[in-house]
Amino acid sequence: MDFAQILSSFGGGAFTIIAFVVALSVIVAIHEYGHYIVGRWCGIHAEVFSLGFGPVLYARTDKRGTVWQVAALPFGGYVRFLGDANAAGVGETGEVSEADQRRSMAGAPLWARALTVLAGPVFNFILAIAIFAGVAMNDGRSTDPLTYESGRDLPAQYISELKAGDQLLQVEGLPFGSDDPLIDKLPYNATLTYDIVRDGTAMAVKGPYLMPAAVSGINPRSAADDAGLKKNDVITAIDGTPVVAFAQLIEAVQAADGAELTLDIWRGGETQQVTLAPRRVDIPLQEGGFETRYLIGVTGSVFFEESTTRLGLGESLSGAVKQLNFILKSSVSGLWNVITGQISSCNLSGPFGIAQTSGTMAAQGATSFVWFLGMLSAAVGLLNLFPVPVLDGGHLVFHAYEAVVGRKPSDRAFNVLMLMGLSLIGAMMVFALLNDLVFCP
Repeated sequence: MDFAQILSSFGGGAFTIIAFVVALSVIVAIHEYGHYIVGRWCGIHAEVFSLGFGPVLYARTDKRGTVWQVAALPFGGYVRFLGDANAAGVGETGEVSEADQRRSMAGAPLWARALTVLAGPVFNFILAIAIFAGVAMNDGRSTDPLTYESGRDLPAQYISELKAGDQLLQVEGLPFGSDDPLIDKLPYNATLTYDIVRDGTAMAVKGPYLMPAAVSGINPRSAADDAGLKKNDVITAIDGTPVVAFAQLIEAVQAADGAELTLDIWRGGETQQVTLAPRRVDIPLQEGGFETRYLIGVTGSVFFEESTTRLGLGESLSGAVKQLNFILKSSVSGLWNVITGQISSCNLSGPFGIAQTSGTMAAQGATSFVWFLGMLSAAVGLLNLFPVPVLDGGHLVFHAYEAVVGRKPSDRAFNVLMLMGLSLIGAMMVFALLNDLVFCP
């Protein structure tokens, strides 16, 4: 039984809640551990490390005097450093003896406080890089020559005579590995001719269309997700017209211009019909900016798994850093474009939207869910760096002010700014929640 089967055994609603709690708990734990461990390295004592809020379900005290606890409400967490007056470590400090001043957050040097605050988002970025690199190492790189490993289940019209270990040279006379887009030149036939080498002997065999009209992934909160499409579904017809290629699905969706489509679906040997309407989606571009298109929210891929070789750590980390950079740039650009009205505000999700996304990604398997954790970790790290009081970025602004002026902001100014920050964050949460439930359900 795989990861998705284990979670799905709890049922639809419970599945989504469990996936969301798992995702949030991992992200929060890493974020708060960053604050804790760097604070400890900087000589600041942590009194409590809490995963969750509310009534304590489990707690233990380590040899350093830090209480590690799990609370009943798994929707966040905190580290309470020595001298912090409240659970989240925000606000005026509590009473600290003269001897313990250096071990408190308020009494520590500016550099120690700044590093401790910065560590939370940085650890989120480190987690994202580790996940992206790990997935890249697990997926590996295609062998040369391209070698067939196994094929997906497909309807009977897709004939396959390929076997594990076959070296793929050409399809319909077009060589694999050429710079030209191979997929654009293939005829829309369910079965194609592949030139291969099998056990040292060159031969021609029959195989399925290279990228059939099969679902390799479902985008969360998309038309396909809401309509109940699943990974590995095969689309055999659109509005009664037979299709064999994923490109035909793309063409039909674009031609529909938002109108409803009826899809004939083959799923594990059984057929059914699904009706859905493509939705306008803002897609981030590699070069920056966004492109708005009608999509149903499915991704496609070639019909087979290929033999791979393991990527090295350096190459995997390099690609992971590039992936993180793209996510951060796209997130900042997306937020700015929402604020300026260039793209839909539906690109902002609240807790319900994130929970639905968690469930959808978990349903597609462990790799998809772990990749989502990386993206969510990057987003949480970025959000916490925004210069808003209450967030880590706001505290860093206070520290920068102290470094320039030579003193901390007055208690009155601090409290007013914190109240403004809380109000702003509260308003954003309400808006995101309304997006989830009313404006963009």
